[in-house]
Amino acid sequence: MKIRWLGHSSFLITSDMGTRIITDPYTTGGNLHYGEIKESADVVTVSHEHFDHNNVGTVTGKPRVYKGPAAVEIKGIRFSGLPTYHDDNKGAQRGTNMVICMDVDGVRVCHMGDQGHRLTPQEVEKIGKVDVLLIPVGGFFTIDAATATSISNSINPKVIIPMHFKNQGCSFPVTPVDDFLKDKKNVTRSNKSEIEFKAGKVPPETQIIVLQPAL
Repeated sequence: MKIRWLGHSSFLITSDMGTRIITDPYTTGGNLHYGEIKESADVVTVSHEHFDHNNVGTVTGKPRVYKGPAAVEIKGIRFSGLPTYHDDNKGAQRGTNMVICMDVDGVRVCHMGDQGHRLTPQEVEKIGKVDVLLIPVGGFFTIDAATATSISNSINPKVIIPMHFKNQGCSFPVTPVDDFLKDKKNVTRSNKSEIEFKAGKVPPETQIIVLQPAL
């Protein structure tokens, strides 16, 4: 399977059989300067109903929309969701969030959406084993670098791909990815937007991979 970072919290995940999943499609404009999403997909996942995460209409191909939390199987790919909050005050500030996990070609991917708080041990247990963790690290609207580190340590994935941070495509009042990367080992800054994973061939130790936005 392949993971391509489109920008912000949006990824295109493509299975070996060609099934295409787009996570949290954004609306370009304002503080988001990424290019418009013009990709087709079989499935679109939406973590919450904010404009920078729920632009389902921009995705072509009449995709099925998954918002969780029920466990479902679509084209051989199993999806499940864990309800959380967009802030650390039980949603009082920014509402709810959905952590969405999917099993693609034997690789378990977990998209944290706009996670706003630390996870309880019970929530970590419900998420279970994760090979690839897609996690926001920019703070302000979501968890900051320190909390993202804490969550990453508790989940203990094989690969961490940061998202939702300040760069040339995002001028929200969030921090760059460097705050999250500070003092961490096994960091790769890729010059590409896409990476491929195979079941049983993920890194033996947790590796952080920073992708370049494709749009």
